[in-house]
Amino acid sequence: MPNADTAVRIARYGVSGVLSALTHFTVGLAASVLLGLPPVPASTAGFAASIAVSYLLQRAWVFRSGAAHTVTGPRFLTVTAAAFGLNTAILWVGTSLAGASYPLVQAVAIMLIPGLNYLLNSRWTFI
Repeated sequence: MPNADTAVRIARYGVSGVLSALTHFTVGLAASVLLGLPPVPASTAGFAASIAVSYLLQRAWVFRSGAAHTVTGPRFLTVTAAAFGLNTAILWVGTSLAGASYPLVQAVAIMLIPGLNYLLNSRWTFI
């Protein structure tokens, strides 16, 4: 069982994830509705904004890292890229090879990936 400091950090990590997801959705929707961008570019803009929000919240609030941005930034992007690749692989294997439904497979990925991200970010990115 995690100690109190770890439990608080995990809760903060969850809040930062929700805020990051809301940023992705809100910026993507605004880019689509207000700027008239097609869905993929609009979502890409939202995703990019969510990465910035996630990085800043995790560095300053969740992990309270004092390491230089030149260290934590590239590490964070590496973890994010790996998570994106893992999500893509899980979706491909689950839907294309196993024939499972997209919502089920995406739910599995959503349950697995944030925990892995937390471990990597807490033990490598923001040390």
